[in-house]
Amino acid sequence: MMATYPDDLYYSKDHEWIRVDGETGTIGITDHAQEQLGDVVYVELPAVGATFEAGAPFGSVESVKAVSELYLPIAGEIVEVNAALADTPETVNSDPHGAGWMVRVSIKDAAELSGLMRGAAYTSYVQDEGGE
Repeated sequence: MMATYPDDLYYSKDHEWIRVDGETGTIGITDHAQEQLGDVVYVELPAVGATFEAGAPFGSVESVKAVSELYLPIAGEIVEVNAALADTPETVNSDPHGAGWMVRVSIKDAAELSGLMRGAAYTSYVQDEGGE
């Protein structure tokens, strides 16, 4: 089945997404990424207040198949983590673009968003990668 990628999100080539709300960005992994991982059993997230550059690893997702690094699509400071994932990591599989979000960041430089893809471009990227 062809996944659909919401157009209100920005996507990275590392298969993370960011939803921008003013100065804040909510970040998670894409439907394609969770599908590749399989059943997520653990999510390791950073502490609130930690700062990261664009492309830096900020945590990891552990599935029955593998452990994968999570990369921040843009630079920022962690202002909130999705604590619910500690008890229900499988939310990443069931609702990757919604309740399965991972962190919220204060956006350091909104211009970095221009280097990310929108839904249609990400869909093409995944297809070109041989994904779907």
